[in-house]
Amino acid sequence: MAEQAILSYLETHEEIADSGNFAAECGIDHAEIVNAIKSLHGFLYVESQDIKKETWVLTDEGKRYAAEGSPEVQLFLAVPAEGSIAKDELQKKFDPAIFKIGCSQAGKNKWVEMGRQVSRKVVQVEDKVKDLLLKIQKGQVCSFITCSADKCLKTWKGYSVRKGPSYAPQREKFATDLTRENLQSGDWKKLKFKEYNFNAKGPPSECGHLHPLNKMKDCIKRIFRMMGFEEMPTNRYVESSFWNFDALFQPQQHPARDSHDTFFLKTPSTTMQLPEDYVERVKQVHESGGYGSRGYNYEWKREEANKNLLRTHTTAISSRMLYKLAQDTKQNGFTPKKYFSIDRVFRNEAVDRTHLAEFHQIEGLICDRGLTLGHLIGVLEDFFKRLGMSNLRFKPAYNPYTEPSMEIFSYHEGFGKWVEIGNSGMFRPEMLQPMGFPEDVRVIAWGLSLERPTMILYGIDNIRDLFGHRVDLDLIKKSPLCLIGIK
Repeated sequence: MAEQAILSYLETHEEIADSGNFAAECGIDHAEIVNAIKSLHGFLYVESQDIKKETWVLTDEGKRYAAEGSPEVQLFLAVPAEGSIAKDELQKKFDPAIFKIGCSQAGKNKWVEMGRQVSRKVVQVEDKVKDLLLKIQKGQVCSFITCSADKCLKTWKGYSVRKGPSYAPQREKFATDLTRENLQSGDWKKLKFKEYNFNAKGPPSECGHLHPLNKMKDCIKRIFRMMGFEEMPTNRYVESSFWNFDALFQPQQHPARDSHDTFFLKTPSTTMQLPEDYVERVKQVHESGGYGSRGYNYEWKREEANKNLLRTHTTAISSRMLYKLAQDTKQNGFTPKKYFSIDRVFRNEAVDRTHLAEFHQIEGLICDRGLTLGHLIGVLEDFFKRLGMSNLRFKPAYNPYTEPSMEIFSYHEGFGKWVEIGNSGMFRPEMLQPMGFPEDVRVIAWGLSLERPTMILYGIDNIRDLFGHRVDLDLIKKSPLCLIGIK
């Protein structure tokens, strides 16, 4: 209906000057006219030009003043023509906001005498504000009005319309499908088909979306597997202090074992399932040393080792896996292994833009005979090169369960500086030999967080925007593929 009205009008007229007026004359909703103009314009039946008009509209407050009068006039009329009224009594008659505005403007206009008693200074007043608001309400132009609030102005959009290069009094219908009937009857020879728009986008597919952390995790898993590593089972969030600390030759008085840094469980608070012979060897190496070590020379307490906690690192899984490998070695002989894990760990840390109380740790280790620090550096260069970090530096560091130990740095082009990306080292004999490994077996290992490379890759500067309740769902839907490790 709207399309035909436009085409029929243009057959006898040069143009439609204003789509709003045209819609009113035809008795058709303006939105329907606008949609018809856009459609006809797309097929070159018409040419259109935008029209924009700004009109004043009243806010709810303005509508109230247009009906009841301005605050200053309302206040003036509430003051007796003869005598006066107590200010407190007058205030009770009005809303606080209207009373405040009325007092200010009536006093400014010198209509009333303000004090404890309020009285009139003039006989009558003219409500120019109300008159002005009524003009605006009727659509009369008031070019001298100024208003700082955008909500006082309303922008109207319409079109002026002329004939286009493909104008016709009647819109020609184009076929969108070639049917079996068209072919059988021969109608296809006469049909005009709608042009196919190869640039049109189809409807968005409804599908699930991987979180950026999971995308990065999959990429890093792929890198480990390409390097011949096998994944360790990491489904044990609750761990005993023994596997998390003691088996790693970490002393019981170490600050990391304090409740300020670790989440200890209330129920169940302790574990009763530990290999007793291994526990005894760990106790001995802590108290008096062995395997070339002097130990820590303190009284090792079983009750400390039995305490349950939320694991502070995935190295607790590594200690279990290495112990299991050592037991297999006793029965079947030694077999070199490459292990990796990527999973969540928990630490009692203050939350800020770079730290969370829970995060993900990536860990890799190689267990073989005769490994050296040179092997560790070579493996690290290979691993991080696959991650896109080829410019590495290593700095000596201290870890209770590795010696020697190294911090790993990479030069970040975007930041223009060296950034710490991980930690590494060789597991100490005090950790490996109580498990039952031969003396010539060495373990090289390294670890890093999953969040840091993910934040760098996706340009996120606050870890709380990546992991936790503040994550924007659009980030998950729109984040690109992670192509790290794919050549």
